[in-house]
Amino acid sequence: MAGVLTGFGIIGIVILAGYLLARFAIIGPGSARLMLNRVAFYAATPALLFSVVSRSDPAELFSPVIAVSFAATFLTGAAFCLAARLFFRTDLASTAMGAGAASYVNSNNIGLPVSLYVIGTGAYVAPILVIQLIFFTPLMLTALTLSGATKGSFRDVLAAIRSAVLSPIVLASILGVILCLSGTHLPDPVMRPFEILGGASIPLILMSFGASLHRNKILDSPADRPAILCATLMKLLLMPLIAWGLGLLLGLEGQALYAAVILAALPTAQNVYNYAATYDKGTIVARDTVFLTTFLALPVMLLIAFLFGH
Repeated sequence: MAGVLTGFGIIGIVILAGYLLARFAIIGPGSARLMLNRVAFYAATPALLFSVVSRSDPAELFSPVIAVSFAATFLTGAAFCLAARLFFRTDLASTAMGAGAASYVNSNNIGLPVSLYVIGTGAYVAPILVIQLIFFTPLMLTALTLSGATKGSFRDVLAAIRSAVLSPIVLASILGVILCLSGTHLPDPVMRPFEILGGASIPLILMSFGASLHRNKILDSPADRPAILCATLMKLLLMPLIAWGLGLLLGLEGQALYAAVILAALPTAQNVYNYAATYDKGTIVARDTVFLTTFLALPVMLLIAFLFGH
């Protein structure tokens, strides 16, 4: 578990750096802070995703563990939407961000050390990243775009879908998948700029996240509190249970079933907050859920490891 603790520790330190920079007015409020998210959204994150996805193993995309991860993500997100509809009413952006926060796992900066040191392989990280970006990111971005429309016409829906599909993050992921499936390997001088630029993605997002915590208390918004708590509970409890049940149905056992459940217990990805902050919609739900799941996922994963005898 040393790798997991290291992953959580690294994230916490970078978040703290962002908080301190905001505390001493080096990162300003409002648009000054959101500039970090915009740089990450439009440049650094697309570069990171392109470099990671394009070098993935195509065979890993079709693992049963990945199938369980895909289904668990979809079902958990749908469960949040249903809960929001029945028990607490939120706007479209907050519902979309809540569904994303309840199901979109941190497969990179926490997922990688978890995969390597807890599961024993990093093979699942890139496929989960690809699936989330190709299938679920466009849904969230479409909802964020539609939430700003005055009318929900068919033309608005098409425009929102087009905007989501043509976003830099989705385009970079699609290009990466094309190179991955075709077996094309770009030379190092071509890939190196993407790697350098992509290296800024996670620090930018985490520092902006930390800066957003300055003068903003977690669970301080009564209107958003039900959505935040619901998304947190679904991410940490419901999604691993769904993954466990689906894994049993698909005949997974032993290490494969353990991997599926552990991956489902990963905290919410900071990308969910980055999308919300970039569009300036559903930010509180995304931010608070990311914070809570990031620091509560560790005991959940320790419990899962204990139950599976690891």
